Amino acid sequence: MTQYVDWKFAKTAGARLVPPGPDVSHEEAAETVAQIRELAAASVAPVAATSRMTAPGDAPAALVVDRPTWIEVNADSMAALLDPALKVMAERRDKEPWAAAQTIGSKLTGAEAGGMLAFLSTKVLGQYDIAPDGTPALLLVAPNIASTERELSVDSRDFRFWVCLHEETHRVQFTAVPWLREHIIGRARGLATDLMPDAESLRSRLEQVTTQLPRVLSGDGQGLAELVITPDQRERMAEVTAVMSLLEGHADVVMDDVGPEHVPSVATIRERFTKRRKGAGAVDRLLRRLLGLEAKMRQYRDGAVFVRAVQERVGVDGFNAVWTSPETLPSALEITQPDVWVRRVHG
Repeated sequence: MTQYVDWKFAKTAGARLVPPGPDVSHEEAAETVAQIRELAAASVAPVAATSRMTAPGDAPAALVVDRPTWIEVNADSMAALLDPALKVMAERRDKEPWAAAQTIGSKLTGAEAGGMLAFLSTKVLGQYDIAPDGTPALLLVAPNIASTERELSVDSRDFRFWVCLHEETHRVQFTAVPWLREHIIGRARGLATDLMPDAESLRSRLEQVTTQLPRVLSGDGQGLAELVITPDQRERMAEVTAVMSLLEGHADVVMDDVGPEHVPSVATIRERFTKRRKGAGAVDRLLRRLLGLEAKMRQYRDGAVFVRAVQERVGVDGFNAVWTSPETLPSALEITQPDVWVRRVHG
């Protein structure tokens, strides 16, 4: 099969391009990692009590990682998600590219992927990696947590625990709900495959670039993908986005609800963290919009509003009906109109 992305080169390029984390001593770095690991374990019980969901005993514990490790893990996950779609694109080609062009092309796309991962690796505080062809794991990116708490001038222990609460909620979501991981993988792979154009449709999609570029730069769209997707694909992407909004919003609600008892300065942290999301520089905002990170920020907001509205209507147990099956997940309409979901699921 034609190799469109050299993922090994992407890892190498990403590791070389990523800037170092905060300047700390070896002892301070070790203490930071140890405390984050301790707080990750301490977050298990309060998240379970607040969400009324429990991860199974064999669910892997959180891993505290650095930026190059995050890049390596995510390159593997991206490869597992995208390679089936790239295979479809290869089958749609009229002819195979000659070997030298294939090698050069895969290196270039690998370098581009590595650059994107290097940028993202400086932004992510934590992530539940669903690892389509591997073992899922909760990742906590120590240098990013440390640099962010410094930037916000907040209590380091409180901030680290607050982040762990959010990410532990994701671990619970994917381990306490057995079908969720495969559902997300299937939807993501299906959408990626559908987005791969043949030569004829590529020409027509490229004509969309000039009309869709202002939407992308405004931050209203889903990033670069907005430039070439069809209306039908936009609807499918909106359905996937609704599920991601649910997951992120639920994690935000749980972390803030646990906070007052376990994180004394939670109100200050939330206020400053929300301001930080809005206060990026011009270049950073542009990159966020192109990569779809502005849409990611809306996921937190829309999802949290949905979760709180549903819980006010039917309680936490009533909200947890959302995890019953893929059919009870909110649609793109319902994520912004919680009452519609309540009527459909609870009558």
